[in-house]
Amino acid sequence: MRKMLLLITLAVLVCVLAACNQDNQTSGEKEEKVIPVETEKAVKDDLVVKKDIYGRTAPASTAPVMVQTPGEIIELEVKNGDKVETDDLIATIDTARGSQHIYASTDGEIAKLNASEGSMVSTSEPLAVIADMSAMELTFTVTSGTQDLFSEGDTYTAIMNDKKYDAEITSISSMPDDTGLYPVTASIEKEDNDILAGMVSVMHVPEKTVKNTIIVPTEAVMTESGQSFVYTVQGGKAAKVNVTIQETQSDKTAVKGDVKKGDKVVTSGQLTLTDGSKVEAVKAGNQS
Repeated sequence: MRKMLLLITLAVLVCVLAACNQDNQTSGEKEEKVIPVETEKAVKDDLVVKKDIYGRTAPASTAPVMVQTPGEIIELEVKNGDKVETDDLIATIDTARGSQHIYASTDGEIAKLNASEGSMVSTSEPLAVIADMSAMELTFTVTSGTQDLFSEGDTYTAIMNDKKYDAEITSISSMPDDTGLYPVTASIEKEDNDILAGMVSVMHVPEKTVKNTIIVPTEAVMTESGQSFVYTVQGGKAAKVNVTIQETQSDKTAVKGDVKKGDKVVTSGQLTLTDGSKVEAVKAGNQS
């Protein structure tokens, strides 16, 4: 009898302990996890959408060095990169009509000189080119649609080697080149020797402006099943807000929806969120 009573008591204790353990697990499951997120405030402003146009630098002017009579170069006074002034002697050529002296027609820098003493030169190709390197120009080729963005006299920002320059549009071709694109030329002031011919430049040209709109970081905008949305933080919880994207410019996006100026939108950590998730705003790099 005592043995039976002991077994019943043990069974009751096991059931009680199991029930307590289950209650503890249920209580833990019900405890809501706090998700660390990073946020930024939505702002109200104009969003300027810019188009990047790529081109190359070239001397503002060049003058070919021509010979009047074919012959052999017997003396060559310059090499590529040499600076010359008007009437400087460039070369002496032995021709059927005697010696011929070739002089610089303008100030500048010798370029595209492919001849040497003892070589023959003709009248069909320039002996060299004198380039005016004191001023440079940028040459771009654009589509007909992009061409409409430019007007002569407009000034834009051109970037070369991470340095910004003011570039003024000087000509816009009305005829396409062999590639079907339209050449556009801009002048740029040269500072010392910081710009060389042939350098690649990018020009940021305003293409469209969205006036008086709500702007959020592009990284805050998510899309699911074709619907764009952001998470805002309200009272320590995440609120999923559907939005319509108006325009995107790199790291900024103009949106329409129930997002107001000053709302905190989630920019990092939103992949683990659902509507109503409990969140804690932290600084970047502090989510440990």
